[in-house]
Amino acid sequence: MKLEKLIERLELKNPPENKEIEIRRLIYDSRKVREGDLFVCIAGANFDAHDKAEEVARAGAAVIVAEREITVPADSACTVLYVKDTREALSLLSAAWFDYPAERIKTIAVTGTKGKTSTTYMIRDILESVGIRCGLIGTIETIAGTLRKPNLNTTPESYEIQEAFDTMVKSGMEAVVMEVSSQGLMLKRVYGITFDYACFTNLSPDHIGPNEHKDFEDYKFWKRQLFLQSKTGIFNADDPFWKEMAEGAPCIRETFGFAEEADYRASDMTLFSGKGFLGTRYRISGKAEAEIELHVPGSFSVHNSLMALAVSLHFTDNMKRIKEALLNVRIKGRVEIIPVKEEYTVMIDYAHNAVALESLLKTIREYRPKRIVTLFGCGGNRDRNRRFEMGEVSSRLSDLSIVTSDNPRKEEPEAIIEDILTGVKKADGKYIAITDRREAIRYALENGQEGDVIILAGKGHEDYQEINGKKYPMDERVIIREIKNSWK
Repeated sequence: MKLEKLIERLELKNPPENKEIEIRRLIYDSRKVREGDLFVCIAGANFDAHDKAEEVARAGAAVIVAEREITVPADSACTVLYVKDTREALSLLSAAWFDYPAERIKTIAVTGTKGKTSTTYMIRDILESVGIRCGLIGTIETIAGTLRKPNLNTTPESYEIQEAFDTMVKSGMEAVVMEVSSQGLMLKRVYGITFDYACFTNLSPDHIGPNEHKDFEDYKFWKRQLFLQSKTGIFNADDPFWKEMAEGAPCIRETFGFAEEADYRASDMTLFSGKGFLGTRYRISGKAEAEIELHVPGSFSVHNSLMALAVSLHFTDNMKRIKEALLNVRIKGRVEIIPVKEEYTVMIDYAHNAVALESLLKTIREYRPKRIVTLFGCGGNRDRNRRFEMGEVSSRLSDLSIVTSDNPRKEEPEAIIEDILTGVKKADGKYIAITDRREAIRYALENGQEGDVIILAGKGHEDYQEINGKKYPMDERVIIREIKNSWK
């Protein structure tokens, strides 16, 4: 691709003299640079690629894009271009490299503290059920045509996003739904994209700390940016921050929730249970009229399904198919029911902080189980306060807490457990500590009582355990199956 085409939407401080340079690849990893590449210098939390400029030039880079002064060898033919923000530049360059695929597909973005993953899968399931091929980018994976690729970040780097969009367009997909995190917005991974629909689930303090957001106001600020780059905003009218999210945004606004003024209003919610599942029924009125049944629990599932329905009605008016898709939705690691015994219910959920765990436990409590048994741990090399908070929440809202290991990373599992127990002891719930997560799961299943709901919290969709910088296979579904087989 010619340099002129690649930089056509960039605001450059020093336009190049030669715009006819042929660019072979767009690269932002200095280790991968080869002759003819355009390299973008990204400053990360622990590494600044500007420091590698000389090395990159010697490797044959044709162009380097930087945001601060760099030096290249005097005998190098490398062209250096300066921009205000290289993260913004990478996003715009990536879009140009793939010929702006986001402008050739309907784009749906979902942001908020909780519910992003569940809602994106609901939207995709509904659209696929009515014959609208839909890609997905999120915490668990990217689905693009026949490609299913696990993701390291909720919102991948801008190049990977544009590459996925390109794959979707080329495979004939009509829409894409993606999770957009506050980190993704702050790091400009979706910069320059105008979303057709942007959705707000809810907001509560999260991702605040070193290398994340400095405080709640900063977290809110970046969440809000999504609606400044969208055509239609769909907001949870039950969340106290929704008007703040919408303030100043040029998008058309729609709302959903239990609030009387909501465009898509839920009412008459009832909870019920069946063999192996906890369900919810409700009525929707306003811009749509229907009776909805879900085989997933709680009011948070009502909110997720309302948002999915609100988005989907911009694509189809087939309410029958929408209802069927919502009834059959199942999401890996999100209140995922695993059949074990008829006497009790076992579910796997990604709740890995106090906010998510409290929401989940309060929801399950509404079904009046005989006991709630919560098995969980906390990640190593993360804010210790999360451990105290999760311990207190579990002890307060569970009948039995089984404290175990999660991803200890480079910390000792026992030290993490001791921190969690400090929080557990602030409330009056019963508890036991079992360091080995496999053995903890075995204990939970073998000591389950009739009417129990047993929650394996924290791992969700993850199929590994990270210890001392290495990931070891550990899928809780496999562990449960092995334990069941040992009973035969």
